[in-house]
Order: sequence, then structure tokens, then C-alpha cells
Amino acid sequence: MTERSNSQSDTVGDDLSTEGALNQSGSSTLHAEVQQAGEALLKLGASDPELAGTLARVLGVVASEAARTSRFSKALNKALASPEPPTASRSTERPRRPSRRAPGVIEPFAIFAESGEAGLRSRLKELNLEQLRDVIAEHGMDHDRLAMKWKDPQRVIDRVVERVESRVMKGSAFRGRPSQSTTQPGEDNPKADDPSE
Repeated sequence: MTERSNSQSDTVGDDLSTEGALNQSGSSTLHAEVQQAGEALLKLGASDPELAGTLARVLGVVASEAARTSRFSKALNKALASPEPPTASRSTERPRRPSRRAPGVIEPFAIFAESGEAGLRSRLKELNLEQLRDVIAEHGMDHDRLAMKWKDPQRVIDRVVERVESRVMKGSAFRGRPSQSTTQPGEDNPKADDPSE
């Protein structure tokens, strides 16, 4: 089996080198490539003679058909050519929006701090859907990747308010309680001295 694949590899290499010799321009490069392919097939034949024989036959048929038929040769060149850049292939498609959105026209956290939920909702109602999406994108409020797809502005407003409230309240557990004593150690605390309480 090895002798057969080796002889087939030699035949393909001889056929390809003969065709390369006919075309003098670039013949040295072609000859080197044919020689490398032949050596690779021989090396493969040592470990997997069946695969080497199959590849040699396939290459021989493809090369013979490409030499015989210019249409096949052109189709083969096109199939093996580098793919066009993605922008060129999208020329017939609808142009895509840039991935970066504009900055939000309002600062929802500042408005919430100044005028609470009602004030924030009022300001958000003044914005169109794309402006609301800009606010969501700028502040990373689309954690489930749904809000940017919503068509109902009220739903987007609810998301902004919910995320602002959530983030504002998130740190409240670590803030001091207003009812805690503010006396420093060492100061007199009348409540601590009064045994009736």
C-alpha cells in the first residue's frame, strides 16, 4: 500500500512539475511548491498511506481539471481567494447603526437625589425612546439585554427608575442609622447614666 501511495504521489508531483515547467513565469516558485506538496504527501504516506493516496488522487484530478477547463480554473481561484472584507459584503444590506450610543441627555441619579422618583419620572417623560435608550446604555441599566429592544417608552422609564432606586438603596445598609447616638467615647451620655431607661 505504501509503494502504491508513493508512486501516486510521485506521479502527481511529476504531472504538476511538468505543467509548471510549461509556464516559465514563476516556474521556480511553482516548482518549489510542488516539491513541498510532494514531500508532504510522502511524509504522510509513511504514517497513513491510505490518506496520502487519497489526497494525491484528489490533487491530481483537481489539477488536471483546472488545466483542462478554464471555467473550473476560474471557479477554483475564486473559491480559494481571500474573502472580501465584511464591509464590502454588507453594501447591499441596510446600514447598521454605530455600536456606541450618544451620552444620555439627563443625569438620572442627580435628578433622583434632587426631586425623588416623581421628579425623575417627569423628566424622563420629556425624552423620546432613543434618548431613553441613551440613558440606559450610558449607565449600564440593561443587565438582561431586554430594555434596548423595548418599543414602549413607559416600560423603559420604569426600568430607569427601578435601576436608579436600586443603586441608590444598595449602599443604605452600610450607612449609619439616624437614631444612633453621636456622642464620642469619653463624653457624658445622660441616657447611659439614667438607670430608669
